[in-house]
Amino acid sequence: MTEAQLFGSSLTPLNDGPLISVVVPVRNEAPNILPLIGEIRAALSGISYEIVYVDDGSTDETPARLRQALAEGAPLRIIRHKNSCGQSAGVITGVKHARGTWIATLDGDGQNDPASIPEMLARAQTEERSGGGPILIAGWRQKRRDTSAKRYGSRIANKVRASILKDDTPDTGCGLKVFRRDAFIDIPHFDHMHRFLPALFIRQGGRVISVAVNHRHRMEGVSNYNNWQRLKVGIVDLAGMYWLQRRWRGPQIDGQIIEPPVAAIARRPVETTSSGQNVDLSGELNT
Repeated sequence: MTEAQLFGSSLTPLNDGPLISVVVPVRNEAPNILPLIGEIRAALSGISYEIVYVDDGSTDETPARLRQALAEGAPLRIIRHKNSCGQSAGVITGVKHARGTWIATLDGDGQNDPASIPEMLARAQTEERSGGGPILIAGWRQKRRDTSAKRYGSRIANKVRASILKDDTPDTGCGLKVFRRDAFIDIPHFDHMHRFLPALFIRQGGRVISVAVNHRHRMEGVSNYNNWQRLKVGIVDLAGMYWLQRRWRGPQIDGQIIEPPVAAIARRPVETTSSGQNVDLSGELNT
């Protein structure tokens, strides 16, 4: 399906960049780099896009595999952290350096299926046209291909988080999400924030829509996290997010900023003094 069929020929990306940037934070995922990039390219064929990989201080062959993908013609940008800073830091770095109007995030282990991205993007743009603040399309993993312990731990964590934060999101841990880049830039950034994106978007007056997505077994390798690690940081982070929800959100601009015409600014008389300074004479003319 082409971009025009999905999004309409009148929809063009802002800032002359691609329509969407796919941000993938990775650490020690060498065996999964080339297969996943191949899937992303196939899924987004016909859409203007870029792939932004953030290498979070990998110690395996991840950098070499990324350079190989770039040499093979992938529309790929590679950013590397000097030290490992975590998944949220990878997402933040990737989004800040992305050039697309829209952002799709997914994990680098291959469990998130890139084939879901085009439909999620189409849904995001449809919802945006209806108004109502920033839109976050959150993946909702169906038939999860994880261990029973991981599924059970995730189920409990989702229930506890939802009851406290009221984010109305059944699967906030899914790495597959679509949102506007500028909306992400406006929300607070902190360590482990990727787990709380729905609550952060709601805090900014936005809406979260969960859509069913395919979930798969990890392509290769082992996870960098376990339930105990998630529990330790999750309790502290949940308390911090609860505190943040109740703090100042900042003003929201009502409508567009009204400015004088460019031509009017250009006609303001300016005189250069003998010392080389420019003096605005418009005040003298109005007296």
